[in-house]
Amino acid sequence: MLFRYRPLLILATIFLILTVCTSSISNAALGDRPLARGSRGPEVTELQKRLKMLGYVVGPLDGIFGAQTQARVRLFQKEHGLVGIAGPKTIRELKRLTGQSVTAGGTSVGYKNSDITLLARLISAEAKGEPYRGQVAVAAVVLNRVKSSSFPNSIPDVIYEPGAFSPVANGEIWKEPVSSAITAAHEALSGTDPAYGALFFFNPAKTSNKYIWSRPQIIQIGKHIFAR
Repeated sequence: MLFRYRPLLILATIFLILTVCTSSISNAALGDRPLARGSRGPEVTELQKRLKMLGYVVGPLDGIFGAQTQARVRLFQKEHGLVGIAGPKTIRELKRLTGQSVTAGGTSVGYKNSDITLLARLISAEAKGEPYRGQVAVAAVVLNRVKSSSFPNSIPDVIYEPGAFSPVANGEIWKEPVSSAITAAHEALSGTDPAYGALFFFNPAKTSNKYIWSRPQIIQIGKHIFAR
């Protein structure tokens, strides 16, 4: 009699295994497993979303790790000293740059998307030809001014302060930012400051302003000198 029902038991077992596997895939989260060319699922979609937040053009958010997603992952890795597949280190860095800050009580805080875009536009206009670290430093200067009592207390007010940044005066601020500038904006917002608290930066080959030259210099990154 048992033999008679064995095919039904086998089918039921296969169905159960497929159900569990499907459930596991549908509930997978970014970081549960390394991702590489050919990977599929919601964690790939999350990877694509986070890359898009940083300005990397990945195409449709389809949950398929194809050639375009692979190319953007490699570009992200190159800009952050990472290699290989989208494993723990790459995913951890991606999450760090796209995560929200929270208060001690767990309330999400952060900047508006329009503020981040404006910051990225300024970085791109001021430093798109500079090393990535220098782009983060330019963003940090803006954020350091926001924190300082000597400057306005918001990103737009700091950037639009009369005479503060030449790209505002010449219109370069309205050009679309390069992807590295968007990433640099997020990195600075996450707390990275290669400028060590600088409130000013300038290209020594392009300015003779006595005031800016009188400021205590901290570090030079690329063509920019950062100062207090």
